[in-house]
Amino acid sequence: MALISWFADLQLTDRPAVGGKGGSLGELTRAGIAVPPGFVVRVEAFDAFLATVEQQHAVRAKVSALDADDLDAVQRVAADAQRAMLSHPLPAPLRQALREAYSKLFDGGAPAPVAVRSSATAEDSADASFAGLQDTLLWILDFDSLERALLQCWASLYSVPSISYRRKRNMPENEVSMAVVVQRMVDSRTAGVLFTRSPSSGDRSVIVIEGAWGLGSAVVSGEVTPDHWVVGKITGEVTVREIREKHILHAPDPKGGTREVELEDARRNEPCLSDAELQQLRDLGRRIERHYGCPQDIEWAFDRDGVLRVLQSRPETVWATREATPVTRVHDNPLNHVMSIFGGKR
Repeated sequence: MALISWFADLQLTDRPAVGGKGGSLGELTRAGIAVPPGFVVRVEAFDAFLATVEQQHAVRAKVSALDADDLDAVQRVAADAQRAMLSHPLPAPLRQALREAYSKLFDGGAPAPVAVRSSATAEDSADASFAGLQDTLLWILDFDSLERALLQCWASLYSVPSISYRRKRNMPENEVSMAVVVQRMVDSRTAGVLFTRSPSSGDRSVIVIEGAWGLGSAVVSGEVTPDHWVVGKITGEVTVREIREKHILHAPDPKGGTREVELEDARRNEPCLSDAELQQLRDLGRRIERHYGCPQDIEWAFDRDGVLRVLQSRPETVWATREATPVTRVHDNPLNHVMSIFGGKR
């Protein structure tokens, strides 16, 4: 039974075995996109682990029997399921395979920090918005911490939000599984997200970029209001430039994990990206969208040497799942849009 797969060996068609995030990272790696190296603990490992847990705890059966509107019952089942999984040891073959892959990731040398990221099989698809309901753990420093992080990611499939999401959509529990991505960390100077379609208007002629200092978790979690730019996809013209006050950043904790750091006054209102970096991100967004053939939601980071890395790309779901007509026609010239509002003629 295959328990571990490396990014370089994966593509989107492998999503049933490695989840949405794992399949996408493999696809990006094979396309020559600068992705930090890593591997995926496959769903077969999760299924084998859960089978041993269910010898004593009927996890899936209890979830399947839940009424999505009975929050008290959802909370009880979630707590019981997570407690059972977090207290259960990894099977010996998986523990050995995980240790070998962890060593290989660093060519047998001293370990460096890794990110451990959930990759559910229903996640990051064009018709689901499963992302964000399971755990991501950053700056994991050693093998023992990696083992605990793996269990925590698996257990997060049975969090209250995750269970509630599935029950409200009547998703069969026996079709839901969990892979886990283990990926070398980027010690980012600045990080964020970009959308190859405007999240607010659906306009496909622009790329929307949001970023802040430090690790991207501050942006994804909403703890920082990020800087915001709108860039013409073809022209590269920056039509919107909003530099926000960024009072904190997320930084690596020397003991593992991340910590919140207060930003000095001089950096709070300083743009976290240069114009040249905006154009790099524009080029990157166009390249990835062209590869996938549909609008993308991309997580990115510039490391402390100024090298751009891609941490994830998933299909944009807000506009993809509905037909929407803009309130006003999208104009190449913003002045035409203003004139149309006030009844002006071109």
